[in-house]
Amino acid sequence: MANSVMSDYSLEMTGKDVDKLDEARALIPAGTRINVTFLGNEDLEMRVSASRAVKDWGFTPVPHISARRLKSQEMLEEFLGRLQADGTSENVFVVGGDPTTPEGPYADSHEVILSGVLPDYGVKHVSVSGYPEGHPDIPHDALWKAIRDKDQTLKTAGLPGTVITQFGFDVDPVITWIEEVRGHGIELPIRIGVPGPAGIKRLLSYAKRFGVASSAGIAKKYGMSITNLMGTAGPDKFIRELEERYEPARHGEVKLHFYTFGGLKATQEWINQFEAKSLSR
Repeated sequence: MANSVMSDYSLEMTGKDVDKLDEARALIPAGTRINVTFLGNEDLEMRVSASRAVKDWGFTPVPHISARRLKSQEMLEEFLGRLQADGTSENVFVVGGDPTTPEGPYADSHEVILSGVLPDYGVKHVSVSGYPEGHPDIPHDALWKAIRDKDQTLKTAGLPGTVITQFGFDVDPVITWIEEVRGHGIELPIRIGVPGPAGIKRLLSYAKRFGVASSAGIAKKYGMSITNLMGTAGPDKFIRELEERYEPARHGEVKLHFYTFGGLKATQEWINQFEAKSLSR
């Protein structure tokens, strides 16, 4: 699976999911990158403890830094310092975050990167956001300027990076967006966001919340039955089509990032079954 988008996938968990990670960890390959969220209903101890658990159980923690949730530079440096003390600061994902109004000095993720403090605390790799279907609150041109600026700032700082995208249900805008990213001269590896298996009603509610296309046509293409909202949908069709259309020479490095809306264990079980079926084809 050397050129497969399924190789070296990453997962996501919240600061409250340590028990769920414990339930799933025997199923997850050692070294898997696991992102740890930075949500408003989490605190410093939750975020630090979750990242520590990821590392202690043999995986690679990727703690999130939510720029607009940072009340001060001191808050940022306290968080980074705690991560560094635990050996979990090498990989971070810097994102703007949900608050419309910044709670402190950072208006967006780029400002956190520009602060220059990340390498001081052992950060060696920075992931940033990508939006193949756009963002409900950010103009198209502003999104492209942001990703170009972050790419250039990371290059200038000598920091490797990755783009992790919002999840979607349709391969067409994903492929178009990847080609546009490369057309802008951005060579960063890309991790395409995919929802793990979850209830159809729940998936559609997340899609609506994040402004992701979720029309009946898109949902049907993804494999959802809108007439059966009690059912569960997995990303089988999406991944198979992405695999078929992925051209490494043209699209660069592309992997998957699983949003575990249906739970870590259910997502990892689905991944293992999907890989087993792919190998038997």
